[in-house]
Amino acid sequence: MKLCWLDIRNANGAKEAIVEEALHQRVDAIVASDPADLEALPPTVKKVLFPKNLPLPEKLEPADLVIVEPDRHGEPAALALQYPDVEFGRYVEIVDADTLEDACRSARHERWSLLYFRDPTKIPLEIVLAAAAGADGSIITQVADVEEGEIVFGVLEHGSDGVMLAPRRVGEATELKAAAVTKAADLSLVELEVTGIRRVGMGERACVDTCSNFGLDEGILVGSHSTGMILCCSETHPLPYMPTRPFRVNAGALHSYTLSANGRTNYLSELVSGGRVLAVDANGKSRVITVGRVKIETRPLLAIDAVSPSGVKVNLIVQDDWHVRVLGPGASVLNVTELTEGTKVLGYLPVEQRHVGYPIEEFCIEK
Repeated sequence: MKLCWLDIRNANGAKEAIVEEALHQRVDAIVASDPADLEALPPTVKKVLFPKNLPLPEKLEPADLVIVEPDRHGEPAALALQYPDVEFGRYVEIVDADTLEDACRSARHERWSLLYFRDPTKIPLEIVLAAAAGADGSIITQVADVEEGEIVFGVLEHGSDGVMLAPRRVGEATELKAAAVTKAADLSLVELEVTGIRRVGMGERACVDTCSNFGLDEGILVGSHSTGMILCCSETHPLPYMPTRPFRVNAGALHSYTLSANGRTNYLSELVSGGRVLAVDANGKSRVITVGRVKIETRPLLAIDAVSPSGVKVNLIVQDDWHVRVLGPGASVLNVTELTEGTKVLGYLPVEQRHVGYPIEEFCIEK
């Protein structure tokens, strides 16, 4: 989980509502320029004082952390000697090569570095993150909106340790907190036993092309019912007659469910360029990846029926072709046309029913 700082210095009339939402969402820090705005905050949130373009107040309490402009306030190390009960961090606005080098030094040596990159390019942030590799401090990047925050979280894969956002409306704290989740929850996969395969005629199947390469043991979970899915293999492994396409999963019929971000399901027919889908490996480790395109074409279809050890019936309808594969125990790669009764495949059994893709506890029968 990345750090989320909410800047209320210019919140004006919306300040109370934004703080209430921020506390409810358990943001990591509230940033203010006046110590009085920090007094009523509970101990569950870090109180950050950031007197940008202002003199340092005589009394810093109740701030836990003070972000300073060294040219105006003094160096953090010297201030820490003067105020031993308060942490200090450095603010750097990156506008040129000299300030970029200043940001790199801060990231390497300071406990806290709050950085503002004036230009929209993310190259300077990449340089700072590379320069700070292995350092113990935390880098907080000031962002303009939630969308930029999500991008900053992923720069150089590691991303900034956190972001500071000045919300323009109630709701952005919730959105930022959701964007800060950098890792999808791992899943508990089960071994399903194939009970039969059958040809079911023609229909539309979807190939999901993503903006990421899959690992050798990765794919996406697909199923006809929301209560059970099978791990469909990517086209990462060599195939006769065609090149590998490690970004693609020949996933299944267009009606099928697949898992996306935040535990939601989508029909394969709903996936679009720029959407999200969950990549899952044979151990259940998952990550959210971006959809590049979805190819829906008419093909002969094959239905795979399987059952879990607990008796849950699972169905998957895929293109009837030897090149389409699913993953079995130990990340074994299984051609769907060669599955037989008793073959073991990897799957996942969500426990909730679904309403417009969201998990919900209600009575529902799928067959």
